[in-house]
Amino acid sequence: MFDTILIANRGEIACRVMETAQAMGVRCVAVYSDADAGAKHVAMADVAAHIGGSAPSASYLRGDVIIQAALDTGAQAIHPGYGFLSENPEFVEAVEAAGLVFIGPSASAIRAMGLKDAAKALMIKAGVPVVPGYHGTDQEDGLLAKEAGKIGYPVLIKAVAGGGGKGMRLVEEAGGFQAALESARSEAKTAFGNADVLVEKFVAKPRHIEVQVFADGTKAVHLFERDCSLQRRHQKVIEEAPAPGMTQAMRQAMGDAAVKAAEAIGYAGAGTVEFIVDGSDGLSADGFFFMEMNTRLQVEHPVTEAITGVDLVAWQLRVAAGETLPKTQDELTIEGHAFEARLYAEDVPAGFLPATGQLTHLQFTPQTRADSGVRAGDSISPFYDPMIAKIIVHGPTRDVALAKLRAALSGCQVGGTVTNLAFLGALAGHEGFGRGEVDTGLIARDIDRLTAVPAVEVRHVALAGMAALGLLERREAAGFVLWRALRRSVLLGWGGEEHLVKVRVLGADEQLWSVGDVEVRAHHRGGQWIVDGQATADVAVARNVVTVFDGYGMAFDVIDPLDRAAAAQGDGNLIEAPMPGLVRSVDAKVGLQVAKGDRLAVLEAMKMEHSLLAARDGIVAEVLAVAGDQVEAGAALVRLEAETEEATP
Repeated sequence: MFDTILIANRGEIACRVMETAQAMGVRCVAVYSDADAGAKHVAMADVAAHIGGSAPSASYLRGDVIIQAALDTGAQAIHPGYGFLSENPEFVEAVEAAGLVFIGPSASAIRAMGLKDAAKALMIKAGVPVVPGYHGTDQEDGLLAKEAGKIGYPVLIKAVAGGGGKGMRLVEEAGGFQAALESARSEAKTAFGNADVLVEKFVAKPRHIEVQVFADGTKAVHLFERDCSLQRRHQKVIEEAPAPGMTQAMRQAMGDAAVKAAEAIGYAGAGTVEFIVDGSDGLSADGFFFMEMNTRLQVEHPVTEAITGVDLVAWQLRVAAGETLPKTQDELTIEGHAFEARLYAEDVPAGFLPATGQLTHLQFTPQTRADSGVRAGDSISPFYDPMIAKIIVHGPTRDVALAKLRAALSGCQVGGTVTNLAFLGALAGHEGFGRGEVDTGLIARDIDRLTAVPAVEVRHVALAGMAALGLLERREAAGFVLWRALRRSVLLGWGGEEHLVKVRVLGADEQLWSVGDVEVRAHHRGGQWIVDGQATADVAVARNVVTVFDGYGMAFDVIDPLDRAAAAQGDGNLIEAPMPGLVRSVDAKVGLQVAKGDRLAVLEAMKMEHSLLAARDGIVAEVLAVAGDQVEAGAALVRLEAETEEATP
């Protein structure tokens, strides 16, 4: 076994790898960027090495610097985690050339599965079923459109070097093919440096089921399946293992196919073979098709660990150190059911936009596994994925495990940034999901219900007001000024509405709150405040935001009337950055006539591209940013002429 390993990653995966490695007596070296100098994974490590600037290209993607850090700290091996350099064959070769061990597959195995078209040709040769489609090298527009017609609409255009839904477009009919092709190519070029695409038949009611494989370079085993069908825009949201409705015959067929795929490329280490499954008429052994192979550990690996009792990171270290497979296929069994929910800092009502902010409060439900790379007091950076934690539960049955997931999400508390916690809770409580009726379109079909904002109660507003005015702390005689009851007010915003909240502090133990025409009393009894007859929930205050932790958390903005008045004086024609990010491109030019919905600029933030569109018809008056600018949330990028202005001749 290795004495020291370097983990070429950050966040929750770096922490996850360290937990296992350190428990095995292995010394761990962390690497960190400028933005991550105080990060959790740095604090956990035995040794930490600074590798560059905050942007991934200046740090976590600098393979040469990472390798030198490993040599300088005495590491014998490098664990890549996932993302960044984990599936970069040139990095693998450089690691091995430096005399180090790469804890993962060979460069040749990564290359074999790196391009979707070549991988599918290899799988056909190995006898693994694939989705009907065009995977050729001829990328001429007319040929691709012709092949799409042969396959039959609807079809999917997919980047050959893609992943995470980038460079993927669904085309319902022939008339939309060319525009979708151009859009997919542009996004693929930006994300992967490769604009080539493939075209495949779109499965009408698809399920995304993947099989965990593990190999030692010669033999492979599978550790059963995970269902990852709950997706939003091709991004996984909640994963579970095993897949609901799975038959033994289909499990055997999918497992055998996954093992064939791994052994066909001489795979070593942990990998995932992903299948698209036709769920329109139940699951059958002939209704699944190879989609791609991820040649690394997956984000959702904990659900497999939960049902098999296997520590996949420990297996990675053992096999990379020269051991054979720790278990045979016959020794692997399924016990119970597990779920994983991905908790992100993102603004769901604003269209799931990634969010930033300092985590003023972070608490997970006791006795729940929460894989996290952040702590209370840490900041969600605009440079990286905005994941806060993975919430993992396990139970003897699917129903029990799902009940534990609901409880775990309900008891989770995050303050200081908006999150998708309420969305996850609504999804965990979805009736169809509860019955196991899952497919990749479930979220899109019920998106309005799943993202509905719960009605705020008067007691919540009053409690937020108490926190905003500093009245949660009981102080003797604090409520009296010149022997008269203290009267104060605060303006709170929540769910797009504003509430003028007024209070009369009647004494150290009693307050009377007015929210519109409704009054509620707050009494201090038994060491806690009782508002409108109910005990108060936990509260976190972060600058001008108060979060009330009832349900999944309610964030109230504390509005300064002077700031609002100043903002109202603006001309209302600015196109602003909705989040911190990199200006990828600017389409607007001074004097350009634009129509509502025209793209004016593209902002890249947290590994996603966001098109900024004109909110109305008009003429561009100013362009205030150029491609390559790093901007903060709210930064003005483009200004349109006011509707009363005359166009410049």
